[in-house]
Amino acid sequence: MLVTEAYHRRCAISGEKTLPVLEAAHIKPYSQEGPHSTCNGLLLRQDLHTLFDKGYLTIDESLHIEVSKRIKEDYGNGKEYYAFHGKKLIEVPASSQEMPSREFLRWHNDHVYVG
Repeated sequence: MLVTEAYHRRCAISGEKTLPVLEAAHIKPYSQEGPHSTCNGLLLRQDLHTLFDKGYLTIDESLHIEVSKRIKEDYGNGKEYYAFHGKKLIEVPASSQEMPSREFLRWHNDHVYVG
C-alpha cells in the first residue's frame, strides 16, 4: 500500500491508473535480501512488472527505462515495450526518501537485466 500511494496510484512506466492491474514490484527481491521499503519498490502495470522481474526491462540510476533487445529475439515482438525505451519514469514519489534507491537499481541492472 505504501508503494501504491508513493506513486500516486499510477504505473511508474506507463502512467496507467487502473488500480486492479497495478502491482508493487521489488527492485531487489525480498528473496535476495531486498528490504520491504518504498525505496526498493516501483508501482508497475502487471505485464511491466513481469518483464522487470524477468530482466527484460530495467530502470537505470537516472530513472530512464531500458528495454532489452532480448524481447524481440526471444518472442519476435515487443513493439509496445520498445516505445518506453530511453524514456524517463512518468511517475515517481514526491519524497526523496521514497525514490527508487540507486543501490537497488544498480543491483537490478547487474544481476537481473538481460540487456
